[in-house]
Order: sequence, then C-alpha cells, then structure tokens
Amino acid sequence: MSQPEQYVLTLSCPDKTGIVHAVSSYLFMTGCNIEDSQQFGDHDTGLFFMRVHFSAEPPVTLEKLRASFAAVGDSFEMDWQLHLAEERMRVVLMVSRFGHCLNDLLFRARIGALPIEIAAVVSNHRDFAELVGSYGLPFHHVPVTPETKPDAEARLLALVEQEGVELVVLARYMQVLSDDLCKKLSGRIINIHHSFLPSFKGAKPYHQAHARGVKLIGATAHYVTADLDEGPIIEQEVERVGHEAGPDQLVAIGRDVECQALARAVKWHSEHRVLLNGNRTVVFT
Repeated sequence: MSQPEQYVLTLSCPDKTGIVHAVSSYLFMTGCNIEDSQQFGDHDTGLFFMRVHFSAEPPVTLEKLRASFAAVGDSFEMDWQLHLAEERMRVVLMVSRFGHCLNDLLFRARIGALPIEIAAVVSNHRDFAELVGSYGLPFHHVPVTPETKPDAEARLLALVEQEGVELVVLARYMQVLSDDLCKKLSGRIINIHHSFLPSFKGAKPYHQAHARGVKLIGATAHYVTADLDEGPIIEQEVERVGHEAGPDQLVAIGRDVECQALARAVKWHSEHRVLLNGNRTVVFT
C-alpha cells in the first residue's frame, strides 16, 4: 500500500471569521487529513496567516488541489501557495571571500539537514571553486565591476530561470544588488549580516566592536530588499562574550552565529514556514 502524499498550504489574507473553517472543511471534503496546522492573526496589519501540513491519497494530486482550492482562495482574497512537502527547494548559493556560511550550508545539505537541492554556487572570486567541486556542484565565477554589474546580474537571473531556482542565498556575498534585481527576486533572496549594523559599518566590524567593549555578538538573516540590510528579518542569533575575548575570538564567534542564523532561515523558508507581513515576517516553527 502506497504512503499518502504530504502537502503544505500557506496563506495570508484580510482577517475575518470563517477562514479556518473554510480551509479545514475544504480539506475534509477533498479527502485530506490535517497533520499539523498553525495560524496567526496580526491585529496591527489586520491580516491572517496560516500554514497547514496535510496528507492525501490518490486520486488527489497537487494539480487537482490547486485547481479546486482557487475558489476558497478567491472568496477570502487569499495570497496562497500549495506545495509538495517532501519536494526539495532548488537553491543557488552566492559567496565572495568569506566561506564559513557556504561551507556550512554545503555540509548541511549533503547530510540532509536542509531540505534543499543546491543547483549551483556563484561567486565573484575563484577562492571556493575547489570546495564546491568537491561536492560535485557547478561553480560559476562571475566577476563584478561597476561596468559589468548589469551583465553579472543578468547572468544570475538567467541561471535562476534555467535551473528552476526558487531561492537565492547570499552566503556572505559582498556585493550590493541592484534595486531591479531585488524587485525581480522579491521574497526569494536571503542574506546574512552581523547584527552590529548600523553601529559598526565598514571594514573589520568585530575589531570595532572589541574596541567598544561589546558584550553580545549577533547575526541577522533577512530577505533582501532595495533598502540595504533592512529587509524583513527571518532569524537572529546571539552569543554573549566577556571582556577577555579578543578581536580574533569575536570574529570566530561571529562566524558561528552567522552560520546558525542563516541555516535556520534557509531551512524555514525551504519548508514554507516563513510568510511576509509587510516589513516583517511570520515564522511558523
């Protein structure tokens, strides 16, 4: 006997009575079984958010569900998506010359700790070509200068379309993306940065932090928008440090928390647990 197929439904819409009843009734009437359900009504925005993990056996299919749920979605003005729960999200990783986040994501994906399929790695330097090659993955060296930036971004968009990529992860990719690229990939690019911003900008932020006696090291994973490092936050991580920690120790601790925050953000996004709520996010963990 075949196992039931697993699905994930996510939705957001204006908050009003009857949404949960409509969704659960639809799933019951179509022969589906709810495995897990989470919802949140935001009084500030007046929006309702929901994530439902459910299962169903044939003849139910993803295509049939999408076609029949449209009527429910329209009746509540929903922004909704329906996915196969076990389908791995296709991802492109981008990196410059700091490889800790790249190495962490490559390893987590290899051991199955992340529900992603890495389609390629893109870098404006060649430093990690050998590392990426050891995982049997395509490595694309795309140099970026002010003159070549439009062409470099066009190559990235072409790769995203060609490989069916659903998520781009900036794993310490040290280039500012254009407003046009941010808009075209809105909600589909995740970045990581140290949480000292905007206190310690520029070169050697951890050395600046040490000089000021910082006691918390942090990192923030967020969606990329045209507002530099100000996109909707998905996850943050912090680590307390003492007065005895030197700049090099702060750098090492910072790398660890960056890896942790970014990995969780990628995992939650890939499991369709993150819903955009204006400049904020709703994260069903």
